[in-house]
Amino acid sequence: MECVENAVAGSLLDIKAVMLRPESPFTWASGWLSPIYCDNRRILSYPEIREKVCTWMADIIKAKYPDVEVIAGVATGAIAHGYLVAHLLGKPFIYVRPKAKDHGTGAQIEGILEDGAKVVIVEDLISTGKSSLAAKDALVGAGADVMGMVAIFSYNFNQARKAFEDANVELTTLSNYDTLISVAMDRGYVRESDMELLKEWRYSPSTWGKNE
Repeated sequence: MECVENAVAGSLLDIKAVMLRPESPFTWASGWLSPIYCDNRRILSYPEIREKVCTWMADIIKAKYPDVEVIAGVATGAIAHGYLVAHLLGKPFIYVRPKAKDHGTGAQIEGILEDGAKVVIVEDLISTGKSSLAAKDALVGAGADVMGMVAIFSYNFNQARKAFEDANVELTTLSNYDTLISVAMDRGYVRESDMELLKEWRYSPSTWGKNE
């Protein structure tokens, strides 16, 4: 898995799906300052990388969850990736909205989900884990047996790890923040002098870069 982690991290950097900017941080919707911005939708525009990423996720699911019956993507970022993984596995695909529609059928889950179906969730990005685990709760509430979750990238926040542990959900990611900043330094995307700053952010993202 280590070489996959490095390969995915390198690809994300190469196509600017991930940008590192410790000297001029991004501002997230939450108000957090961040030295990193991640947009895994860019993977979809690069067929070779897209195929590798989705194949790696499909391989993980085949190995860990051979009895899976349905693949669920989390809207909106993981809909396309989830569909491609489901296609590779020859499994039905559904997706989960952040909340139920306020029109039409009022559905939160789009597609056919039989009661008791064994489901693996596909995500593009794990930050705090809140929205990903909300999708899991929606699926369980609809009668699914959620076996686990597979994602492209995780920031490796301690609070996310705890949230997944508390929810008893197994999470497997292709790559993660710690691997990414190591690959970034090796390839010259960031300076060695920036590494301590980049490491500090992961441990206290909500206060990083703000004056006390």
